[in-house]
Amino acid sequence: MLYATEILGAEAYDSAGHLVGRVKEMFVEPADQPNRVSRLLLGRGQYRPLVARYDQIGSVAPGRVGLTTDESALDLYQPNEAWLAVGKDLLDQQIIDTNGRKVVRVNDIDLNEQRTNGNVELRITHVDIGLASAVRRLLQGIVPPMAIRRLQTKLPMRNIPWEFVNLIESDPLRRVKLRLTSKLLTELHPADLADIMEELSPAERQSIIDSLDAGSAAETIAELDKRLQTQIVEKLDPEKAAGIIEEMSPDEAADLIQSLPPETSREVLEEMEHREAHEVQELMRFQENTAGGMMTTEIVVVGEDATRGEVFDYIRFHQVPADQLDNVVLINRDAALAGTVPIAHLLLADPEQRMADLVVHPLLSVKPDLREREVFELFDKYNLRSLTVVNDAQVPIGAITVDDVVSRMRAKL
Repeated sequence: MLYATEILGAEAYDSAGHLVGRVKEMFVEPADQPNRVSRLLLGRGQYRPLVARYDQIGSVAPGRVGLTTDESALDLYQPNEAWLAVGKDLLDQQIIDTNGRKVVRVNDIDLNEQRTNGNVELRITHVDIGLASAVRRLLQGIVPPMAIRRLQTKLPMRNIPWEFVNLIESDPLRRVKLRLTSKLLTELHPADLADIMEELSPAERQSIIDSLDAGSAAETIAELDKRLQTQIVEKLDPEKAAGIIEEMSPDEAADLIQSLPPETSREVLEEMEHREAHEVQELMRFQENTAGGMMTTEIVVVGEDATRGEVFDYIRFHQVPADQLDNVVLINRDAALAGTVPIAHLLLADPEQRMADLVVHPLLSVKPDLREREVFELFDKYNLRSLTVVNDAQVPIGAITVDDVVSRMRAKL
């Protein structure tokens, strides 16, 4: 095992044993081999730096690199934005530990030697984030490498496998050039990713949102506090912002758009699909701290005479998302609320059983202007998972779900 800090600054000798220069940087070419050190940058004082390719490296040890060729075979350094610089782009940089679900700072890089066709290839295996690597960095160049190694054996090691690392890159162009996948980010729960983003700079947060698909971005933004939601969406192109907000539930979308400056809000609504924009504008009519301001319009409404089998067919045909299936709302022939049926009751019922026979009691509903404090009391008193909101004609217009209640109550703590 070698460490990047043992190679950076090392003396490089050619095949004849002549000093060529010192290693100033190590480059990885992610588009080719995402974990291989493809080139070493060799500084030569006032002369132009040289570059040694991975197939020109014969031996590597702490403080010394042996090449398999003479100096004349080495290329002059030409900057290449597609290369990832280990010293510049990794050491001391913040990264996302997708396994530990947190932001950490890189102290050092673990390298493994792999012999190929008589050459030595250096492969990145881990990033070091613990005390041992911090001490190693502190003593580098002051204490001999082997003495540092003896010292670090007494210190706790903390590292992250390279495959669990996703770089934070605030420049979208460079991120694309490096072909850094966001797959590991999208595998995180949106709440975990939101926690990570709160530790980052505005540019880094924006970079992550830009790397996610609209659905993942919507779920993540919904988990952020309102201040950060506004900051992120304000910086997005209105068309991109509209695409993300369309993936949110109507109540979350309405809350977010209401928090935007009027001009931004208008531009985003103009870019949204007509139906989604209309739903959001309808919800924006209600004050935030009322039942109407808390509800979502995405509810499953069926006639009370429908059978359990017909309702299941309806849910499958319309591909109703699972998060809308706490309760099924029933209406009578006048379209007024006739009751609610928990999804658990549907699972246990006979396919031919009428929905009206499965209604839970008492029959609860609220008007959209009811204050949120009274909504909280109803959820607590009846241990509700959702509560139907009706208009003056008792027609269901939405529902408040327990997760919205919990979020509102947490915001007040």
